[in-house]
Amino acid sequence: MYSLIRPALFKTDPETAHNLTLKSLNTAYKFGLLPTVNGYTRPMKLMGLDIPNPIGLAAGLDKNGECIKPLAALGFGFIEIGTVTPKPQDGNPKPRLFRLPEHRAVINRMGFNNHGIDAVIKNIEAARFNGVLGINIGKNAVTPIENAAADYLICLEKAYAHASYIAVNISSPNTKNLRALQGGDELTALLTALKNKQAQLAASHGRYVPLAVKIAPDLDEAQIANIAHVIIQTEMDGIIATNTTIDKSALGSHPLAGEQGGLSGEPVREKSNAVLKQLVAAIGGKLPVIGVGGILSGEDAAEKIRLGASAVQVYSGMVYRGPELVKECLNALKQAEG
Repeated sequence: MYSLIRPALFKTDPETAHNLTLKSLNTAYKFGLLPTVNGYTRPMKLMGLDIPNPIGLAAGLDKNGECIKPLAALGFGFIEIGTVTPKPQDGNPKPRLFRLPEHRAVINRMGFNNHGIDAVIKNIEAARFNGVLGINIGKNAVTPIENAAADYLICLEKAYAHASYIAVNISSPNTKNLRALQGGDELTALLTALKNKQAQLAASHGRYVPLAVKIAPDLDEAQIANIAHVIIQTEMDGIIATNTTIDKSALGSHPLAGEQGGLSGEPVREKSNAVLKQLVAAIGGKLPVIGVGGILSGEDAAEKIRLGASAVQVYSGMVYRGPELVKECLNALKQAEG
């Protein structure tokens, strides 16, 4: 079905098409029109959580938690919403989302546009979703980078009771200076503050909500080793590798190659997989890694599992392949296991 409607969507402004797709999914779910995904299931543990299969939805598609159940119905083992910030913000000026069909890629500079943590929590409560839900948190654009920890702590405290796990986004290229938080001292200070708050919240809520860190693909071996060291030292629960890349060299002379923002889709696969491989080696099995970046086929998902990922997430691949991608990834993992 998606292959039939995709040409019409691709004639529409990308952000308009994105919003229309979410509304359509909600409508289809409401009237029982979403196809049932009879794919592979492999119950497993991820950061201590029970998930039905290792194919997840990455943050960014449903920033405000407005389409949780319909997206889960497509066969995902877990859903991640956000990135959400303490206060609502409009994000960067439009246009800020671009398709590159020749490369099966997307460039975005959305800038954490979202309705704010309070509105997102209301949406989560209304959804009454019983599956595994991750909430991806970030800082407001107006918050100075030296005060970033305060924003993350606000979101952590408010999201804690509603999340299965919380992802700490320090790797978006679309919020000024955000990636500076991946540095040694800055990263240690931020993660230590978050772990201390997590311990307090676990005691007061009577449940432990894991914390994962989402990192960039634009890291060298020394940076990867340092991040792995800090994440292990601060006893984080997982790593998500990777976010979008600022490296547009794979696009060659494409007219959109000069657009600012993060590049996702097929061109980021090789870079993302290189980081994944190095990261898995650096952490030595001490915590799980969720592989993200460039998954446009079942084989792409299986490759990340072979490289050491415990689970994977997709997003841009959904733009080009639609819900069929989820089923294909599930079946590819089944075949890989024999």
